[in-house]
Amino acid sequence: MSQSNKSNRKWIWRIVGVVVIVILAFVGLNFWRNLQGGGQPAQADTGEIVTAFIGKLSANATASGQIQAQRDVQLSLGTVGVVSEVFVEIGDEVEAGTPLLKLDTAALERAVESAEQALAIQEANLAALVKPPKAVDLAAAEASVASARSQLEELLAGPTEEDIAASEANVRSAQANVWSASEQLQLAQSGATEAEIASAQAELIAALGQEGSTQEIYDKLLECFTFEIPGGGDTEICPGFGPPEERTRFNLEAAKANVVAAQAKLDALLAGPDADAVGIAQASLAAANARLKAAQANHDLLLKGSSEDQIAAAEANLAQAEANLEALLDGPTTAQVVAAETAVEQARISLLRAINDLEEATLLAPFSGVVTAVNVNEGEVANGILVEMYDPNSLEVVLDVDEVDIGRISIGQPAAITLETWPDVEIMGEIASIAPEAIGDASALVVYQVFLSLGQTELPVLAGMTANPDLLTADEEEVLLVPNAAINADRRSGTYTVNLVTIDENGDQQIEEVEVVIGLRDGRFTQVTDGLVEGDQLLVGDNLPVFRFGEDEPPDEGFEGDSRRPQGGPPFGG
Repeated sequence: MSQSNKSNRKWIWRIVGVVVIVILAFVGLNFWRNLQGGGQPAQADTGEIVTAFIGKLSANATASGQIQAQRDVQLSLGTVGVVSEVFVEIGDEVEAGTPLLKLDTAALERAVESAEQALAIQEANLAALVKPPKAVDLAAAEASVASARSQLEELLAGPTEEDIAASEANVRSAQANVWSASEQLQLAQSGATEAEIASAQAELIAALGQEGSTQEIYDKLLECFTFEIPGGGDTEICPGFGPPEERTRFNLEAAKANVVAAQAKLDALLAGPDADAVGIAQASLAAANARLKAAQANHDLLLKGSSEDQIAAAEANLAQAEANLEALLDGPTTAQVVAAETAVEQARISLLRAINDLEEATLLAPFSGVVTAVNVNEGEVANGILVEMYDPNSLEVVLDVDEVDIGRISIGQPAAITLETWPDVEIMGEIASIAPEAIGDASALVVYQVFLSLGQTELPVLAGMTANPDLLTADEEEVLLVPNAAINADRRSGTYTVNLVTIDENGDQQIEEVEVVIGLRDGRFTQVTDGLVEGDQLLVGDNLPVFRFGEDEPPDEGFEGDSRRPQGGPPFGG
């Protein structure tokens, strides 16, 4: 029995020795990995025991965004027209002020000429309005007032004795014409003597003389005067119009009729009896009778006096003449001057608009840049967006950052930027600005746009390229670190724990779940700010490794059970 017990004890010590050797080998292997990892432990696997250590941690944030231009523009024209010339193509580099395209300007040039003429007319109207009246214009206006007043007074006073006498003379003259026409008819029917022919010749001479003198008087009465009135336009005044002109016109018609009758009488006497002459004489007698009736009717109207309509028309004529004279004497009113000045200003605005339309017929580059689109061809109507361009010197990187991470981003933070096109080349930059307001997202996440400046590079960077900036968010030294896989996260409660390995009084290993407070993280390690001390050993997962005789390394997996998987990775998936 004693030998058997001794033998069992030897086996136990052998097993303990093997276990110690395996543990020492495992610790040595872990130390060797630390040396290979630049002085920091390598990433831990499930079931592995790791040690908390003091080290340096730099937290980086990686995100993906796009290259965009701060200055890009979609250009259009303020006027519609047909494109006559297109000067650029896609990809052309242009300087500020370079013509990009031009419209057909024929119609626009005509519009400018028309606007210039309209302005000249309005300026002339204003000058004429404020110019003092001429002496001849005042005289004509005064004569017009005197004539209108005289006409009205004559109508109100009724016919004078001279008017009645003249009217009676017209009636008597018409009666004489009837008698003469009757005699001509008799002569045409019976023939004439030499004395009758001589008498007829004398009557014709007298009738011609009467017609000439009456025509001179009538022509004098028809003389009119024209003068300008304020505000533009002309006015014609005819002082002889009215009753004097009517009476003289009637006398002239009577004189002409007498000439015709005397001529007809003489012709009839000279021709002798003739059927045609008899017919003519009969027609002349009929006309003479008609004129007699008209003369008698006019005489009756004259004796009757002026009608209300005639008086009203004369009063209106006098009022208009007086208003015209007053306007000349007083000059234009304030309202008239303002209206004329407004018309001038409106014409000037129309001219400026026409000039502006002509100038805008050529589309110019607002800044130096690259043409990215030309949306119109020669001969087409220019409408909408015509040319698009951007400034290649204003390129920047635009990121969409989750609200969870935006607090760790600040203006001036450096960044190393790589492009999908050239993934092996880094371009240095820094955060230039952060959008003050969140933007919408299809996934309902709240994200903010972050803008990074793009440093100098010889690469032909283009707008729209995908960029991957690596941002340095923090840099800590002499902090307590553990591998990321050793941290167990409870997302519901927002707490973090580790599996602390301890040795009890019997020398057995124990696993204790300890809550810790974490700080920075990178792709390998997590800072522990509370709950652990340097040298603490932690179990990755829930189970200690199982060692079997003849095996140099622990198996990849532990016992079955509830194993919390490690939570790793920095913000933005880095």
